[in-house]
Amino acid sequence: MAAIEKWEPEDETFWECTGKTLAFRNLWVSIPNLMLAFGVWIYWSVIINIIQGLHDSDPNLYAFLGSDGQPLSGNAYKALLYALPAVAGLSGATLRIPNSFMIAICGGRNVKFLTTVLLVLPAMGTGLALREPGTSFLTYVLLAALSGVGGGAFASSMSNINFYFPKRIQGLSLGLNAGLGNLGVSLFQLVTPWVITFGLFGGPSFQLKGEPVYPHNAALVWVPILATLAILAFTLMHNLPQHFKGPTLVAFGRYLWLELLGFCGVAVSTVLFLKSKQWSFAPELIETLFIMIVAIAVTMALMRFATAKQTRDNLQRQFSIFGNKHNWVMTYLYVMTFGSFIGYSSAFPKLLKDVFGYIRVDAQGLPLADAFVNPNAPDILKYAFLGAAMGAAIRPVGGWLSDKLGGARVTHWDTVVMTVTAVACGWVVKLAMASATPEKYFVPFLLLFILLFATTGIGNGSTFRMIAMIFPKEQAGPVLGWTSAVAAYGAFLIPTIFATQIEAARPEYALYGFAVYYVTCLALNWWCYARPNAEIKC
Repeated sequence: MAAIEKWEPEDETFWECTGKTLAFRNLWVSIPNLMLAFGVWIYWSVIINIIQGLHDSDPNLYAFLGSDGQPLSGNAYKALLYALPAVAGLSGATLRIPNSFMIAICGGRNVKFLTTVLLVLPAMGTGLALREPGTSFLTYVLLAALSGVGGGAFASSMSNINFYFPKRIQGLSLGLNAGLGNLGVSLFQLVTPWVITFGLFGGPSFQLKGEPVYPHNAALVWVPILATLAILAFTLMHNLPQHFKGPTLVAFGRYLWLELLGFCGVAVSTVLFLKSKQWSFAPELIETLFIMIVAIAVTMALMRFATAKQTRDNLQRQFSIFGNKHNWVMTYLYVMTFGSFIGYSSAFPKLLKDVFGYIRVDAQGLPLADAFVNPNAPDILKYAFLGAAMGAAIRPVGGWLSDKLGGARVTHWDTVVMTVTAVACGWVVKLAMASATPEKYFVPFLLLFILLFATTGIGNGSTFRMIAMIFPKEQAGPVLGWTSAVAAYGAFLIPTIFATQIEAARPEYALYGFAVYYVTCLALNWWCYARPNAEIKC
């Protein structure tokens, strides 16, 4: 593969003669790699449903212990399982911090190749763990943390694609990369319930609803696909000349070192998270925010002081984004859009099961001593993929609309709909939790939540387009990576909040709280970008 010696996408002649073909080649290879990265990162949303279903069928399967050494049951068991997507979310978000700055240091092709190679490890490990139902919960926690490599990939992937395209079509190109990449979440949620129904890789089977299932297929099936995509990334993608030009092995070493520094932040914050389940030093939300801050602080400090001088100097130039107030404003807004998408993607399948899969009251509406499995519950795994599919598929539309109407305007009205829909979802959840027949509220809730996912997708596209317009290109890449890193903590924050409220039997409170946050985003976006006399019109 010939090296690229010149890259000037804003030069119309260069773009039409050379740039367009190479840009779209890198985009089309980037998308499936990002899809698989997202899938491995978020497949815990489906795996914990499989684990919970098998445990409901036979309490001896996947019987995890509490802090007192006794097997967990009821709401405590349900809440514990949320820890796996939460840890994966915490890891993926933290790893986005070094990934935000990797492209200029290591080169786009090199980063994409190694990321995909590393994802083979959690996919293989999770499959082997699921083959043995006596595997400890801590093992799953470690595997969830390792799968965060897929979450980190988004920051480097978006930063890389940003450099390939002229500003006039960045809304569409970034929307395609992110939107189709995000489809990896729904792809995994769609394929997993089917692929576990037959002995693709042999091994033991277990009974679920009277049928044999092979839970290890949920992870092992992706291993050969990941290996193929890694080869395609290395042979078909490029390193741009303004990024890395040195030996490939040097780039690999830089990547692995930065990723290791990110995992140090993951390790510290994950230990804090697990300890917070045993002792509480503050309200749950404060604890969760504190853990996020620690993860960011540890990772940023290590990147600042534990890297080689050349890498450190490059990072210092990119760190200039932290002196720009609009970096912080857009970070807050992007948490609303992508943070909600990825957080809901992590929690949605489990939330469906917890709300509609159990009956908590008798025919008179009086609380039961112990909830029991709802015999009329819908088959949750048949519908779990719909929300993420909607959010991902509609994301390019958000970018396209923003190219036509302006990102701030699209974000404004999208946030209005998002707020109202979150409140409506909470109200339906409250009705279902208080009903002896919760399944009758399933369809209204499903439709409302799909609409909520759609608003996150449109907002993803519109806010990313705003970033591309607000910042010069040399800052836009790092800002895209940084905002996506902080927003990815939604995959940690939202499952953690839902776990707390599920244990307290009031999950609607979580949705009402999210709606309050969306209102603050509405006001901030209007003041900074959407009002007539805004400082920046985008």
